[in-house]
Amino acid sequence: MREHSTKLALLRCLADGEFHSGEDLGEMIGVSRAAISKHIKGIQEWGLDIYRVQGKGYKLASRLDMLDQEKLSAVSRDASLELIPIIGSTNQHLLERTSTLESGSVCLAEYQAAGRGRRGREWVSPFGANLYLSMYWRLDAGMAAAMGLSLVVGVAVVEALEEMGVEGVKLKWPNDLYHNDKKLAGILVELSGQSGGAAHIVIGLGLNLSMDPTTSGIGQPWTSLKEVCDGKVPDRNQLAQALINAWDKSLADYELKGMSNFVERWNRLDNFLGRNVRLIIGPREIEGVVQGIDEQGAVLLKTENGVESYIGGEISLRKGD
Repeated sequence: MREHSTKLALLRCLADGEFHSGEDLGEMIGVSRAAISKHIKGIQEWGLDIYRVQGKGYKLASRLDMLDQEKLSAVSRDASLELIPIIGSTNQHLLERTSTLESGSVCLAEYQAAGRGRRGREWVSPFGANLYLSMYWRLDAGMAAAMGLSLVVGVAVVEALEEMGVEGVKLKWPNDLYHNDKKLAGILVELSGQSGGAAHIVIGLGLNLSMDPTTSGIGQPWTSLKEVCDGKVPDRNQLAQALINAWDKSLADYELKGMSNFVERWNRLDNFLGRNVRLIIGPREIEGVVQGIDEQGAVLLKTENGVESYIGGEISLRKGD
């Protein structure tokens, strides 16, 4: 963390989106102008555009709404909340500490060097452009009870966004948020534990906020909250707080009552309800019309054989022709 502290201090100075001279920046954070130039190069490697104009100084391409530990910690909750601006992966950080964490512990980051999605795919994670949020949850009912978790968390995220005035966000089984058929966010649930014992679960969310539309390395159509909200992105600290509160409430509810409280809520938000899709299960492909989910969290598909349910980690749902 210490090796990044100067760069982060520099970013806080530049976050207003105005020009600052190298000399002023050096004075503010106590380093030479030459050092400023070196740190600017390091910041650019995090995916941020910084312009340098002779006689004016340095300027970020756009304002930066940085996460703030004090604001995030203003919500009183029992479990810990860590903001680690530069991290490998927020999920990995919590997975390595499940033996010492309280259920509900949260980790947030500004930039992930090794962000990941389902099946180990890379999750593109530029600095400050998205929300990278993970929570540890201990489920005493064990591994089998964890099947519907990505659905529960998905419902909680969309409902929290709706409360903030964000409309039209939908869910794609089992773990994505969509808007106009483009991916807005992904949820990754990772488990550890022995059969018969408590399940240690880490739930991660990558939510696109204001990522540059030219960002490369994403292999599917995607969108951002900036696009969804016509440029008016909610305050990142308030958004993170709202999502953490929604997860706390929904996970506690799920622990008591399972999926029963979430089926109707999911079906209201299902992006593919009543639409043709293809389910890809290893080498097999099944075509049908989505009928929502059941109380196990399985996707229901109307096929030529009637309504069938499918559940499991290695199933992909794709839009039908």
